[in-house]
Amino acid sequence: MITDKLNNINNELKTKLVNQEQAPSFRIIGLILRIIFGLVFIYSGFVKAIDPLGHTYKMLDYLQAMGLPQSYYITLAGSILMIALEFAIGFGMITGIALRFFSWSALVFMLVMTPLTLWLAATNAVSDCGCFGDALKLSNWATFAKNVVLLVMIISILYFEKYHKPYLSPLPSRLISCSFFLFSIILSVYCLQNLPLIDFLPYKIGNNIHKLMEIPDGAPRDEYETTFTYKNNTTGDTKTFASLADAPWNDSVNWTYISQNTKLIKKGYQPPIHDLMIESPELGNITEDVLTDKNYVFLFVMYNLNRADETTVEGLNNIYVQMSERGYNVMALTASNPEDIERFKQTNDVLFPFCTADAIPLKSMIRANPGVLVLRDGVVIDKWNATKTKKAFEQFLRKNNV
Repeated sequence: MITDKLNNINNELKTKLVNQEQAPSFRIIGLILRIIFGLVFIYSGFVKAIDPLGHTYKMLDYLQAMGLPQSYYITLAGSILMIALEFAIGFGMITGIALRFFSWSALVFMLVMTPLTLWLAATNAVSDCGCFGDALKLSNWATFAKNVVLLVMIISILYFEKYHKPYLSPLPSRLISCSFFLFSIILSVYCLQNLPLIDFLPYKIGNNIHKLMEIPDGAPRDEYETTFTYKNNTTGDTKTFASLADAPWNDSVNWTYISQNTKLIKKGYQPPIHDLMIESPELGNITEDVLTDKNYVFLFVMYNLNRADETTVEGLNNIYVQMSERGYNVMALTASNPEDIERFKQTNDVLFPFCTADAIPLKSMIRANPGVLVLRDGVVIDKWNATKTKKAFEQFLRKNNV
């Protein structure tokens, strides 16, 4: 009995000694994993925090693909909080502050996102997951693979977390952790009221829209496969032919044409801007006229008039009056229907004309509703949130000697 107790004590001492010897190595491994994991989350959180509207649009796409109710303002608030959590997890991992809380939060986060991205990869319900905003585009399968790696990493981090030595007491740890969340929320709100600090979209200042719509010579084109289905008049059976040359198109006695099916088999080069078309109620398609105008063109972008900030109309009317008197083209662009356009004009005493465009390019033009985009010969000269019109317009006039 005494011998057994001595052996147990000896084994416990050996185990503690081994753990003490391994602890420094395990702490280093855990730190390396935390830094890699944290950097991914900080980058992902930051590029979305500076563009909260872009992340909101993506979340609405998710909800639509799932057939769930869509509420713009609830989704916007949820997006900002989700971004803040991701951003805070990244800093918590790297700094080691409140590591247990952030490690378990990260695990829950990955347990939700990994199955979700598997569903996206399998169904392609949303073409781009938006995990890195518009800064870095990944395919849905690449996103799923990335999440599997992160899931394995966070499980490993949880194992090595027991070797981590906290260097702050609970109170400062909680305060610093809250500051991670608060910084991200403040950053998102600032960019929501102004514009993203970094513009990753093709309509950023200095870009030539016309050139970004062109397909370079020699660029690969979309490849399609067309099959033709005919019915045999004798047997009643249908047969599908791989090409028109093989199909009995000239034998109407024995065969009857049923249908043809065309599908994309290989995606070709797609220019950064490929879906912009501006329609005027009176003139039709005026896209080329707008993009080749040698003078300044002022576009008031308000993709959805039902969500547009109506307090900005007075400032936009002022731009219209001043610039149209000088011979510049000024117009609003919206994806709203004619009834909503007429209601908005009547309710707000709008002076400027409306043209229409698809909502997707309008959302990409500027992260504001409304926002002001200034073009000259197809080049983006300036842009600003319409809520900042007075100051921004004055700065534009001074900077460009207009």
